[in-house]
Amino acid sequence: MSSFRIRTALVAALALAGLSATAPAKADSGTIRISVLKGGWFIGASGGSGTLTFHGRKYPLSIGGLSAGLVFGASQTYLAGRVSNIYRPSDVAGVYGAGGAGAAVGRGVRGMVLTNEKGAVLELSGRQTGLMVNADLSGLAISLK
Repeated sequence: MSSFRIRTALVAALALAGLSATAPAKADSGTIRISVLKGGWFIGASGGSGTLTFHGRKYPLSIGGLSAGLVFGASQTYLAGRVSNIYRPSDVAGVYGAGGAGAAVGRGVRGMVLTNEKGAVLELSGRQTGLMVNADLSGLAISLK
């Protein structure tokens, strides 16, 4: 009877050890800075660059996108903020969709929260300069350089 208890305890200990070894990693966060130039006449395009800082290392980013709807003008936007729910730098790469409306004449302030298909969440704020009027659906693609 005691060998049965020893075997049961051994199996239980091995099962617990296996569960702790395969426990999922906890998502982490970092900071991000991007600069985007946007222009358009009904259909808009945007492009830019940025930097992700994650676990003390900097990763260069490339940014591009399209928008359709009411888009008139051109603007330069500088955004900075936090990226969360990432496990590795490549989780920031992906397509972020947004719908919105706004106007900038001269200088303006902009803020947004975006999510990609991997679950990465960008919380950004910054300034926008230029002449831009928009009520559009847009997609922003971020990739690691």
